[in-house]
Amino acid sequence: MTAFGKLFDLTGRRALVIGAASGIGRAAAIGLKEFGAYVIAADLNTKALEGIGDEQRYCDVTDVGSLRKMYSDIDRLHVLVVTPAVNFRKRIEDYTYEEFRKVIEVNLFGPFAAVKEGLEALKRAGRASVILFSSVRAVTVEPGQGPYAATKAGVVQLVKAMAAELAPYGIRVNAVAPGIVDTPFTEQIKRRPEWANAYAEKTALKRWASPEEIVGAVIYLASDASSYVTGTVIFVDGGWTAIDGRFDPFR
Repeated sequence: MTAFGKLFDLTGRRALVIGAASGIGRAAAIGLKEFGAYVIAADLNTKALEGIGDEQRYCDVTDVGSLRKMYSDIDRLHVLVVTPAVNFRKRIEDYTYEEFRKVIEVNLFGPFAAVKEGLEALKRAGRASVILFSSVRAVTVEPGQGPYAATKAGVVQLVKAMAAELAPYGIRVNAVAPGIVDTPFTEQIKRRPEWANAYAEKTALKRWASPEEIVGAVIYLASDASSYVTGTVIFVDGGWTAIDGRFDPFR
């Protein structure tokens, strides 16, 4: 195998996936392991982690004590993936302050704390890749998505700041921004066919993504294939953010 053939090989690297119990996090943990990484799967729901990765751990990204306990015996960490998010799909006038705080706490404080508490393990690896999750909502929004969109835009700026500050330690920081993905997170949308169909039509590919279709971006950012990539966002959205409107004048 040539040097190019080994670009995506993660053999010998330790990866931590927070939010590995379901959806994109679960797919990412499985994908990282298949590409050779030793995977630590972490989540609030430890029962759902059975069979995922090489180790399973409890983690609450909103609880610094929980994060410190999880990291306490992780010596080196080459890859950190942070996926947890919450969303209350309702208009701002209907939002409660408790709901707003919850969205901020999970979606923005969570990734910040997960990286901050894991810094020593990331530094000890000598070279490491942090992969956070943004969304198409970082750049485009609709009624009912305000606070969620604000946090996902915040993740983008957090990624840029972290990339600048952590580069001297050999740590790269990037984000993946999915479009509409078929996971438990989008169950509310799937229950309303007109809503689900409208989202599919918004994409250039006219369909939803599966969690597995997001994994390629994760593997790329975790591997040497992206060794010169930091501070950026990779959109995996089926063309959602590339197109404006759905009218085709030639039909």
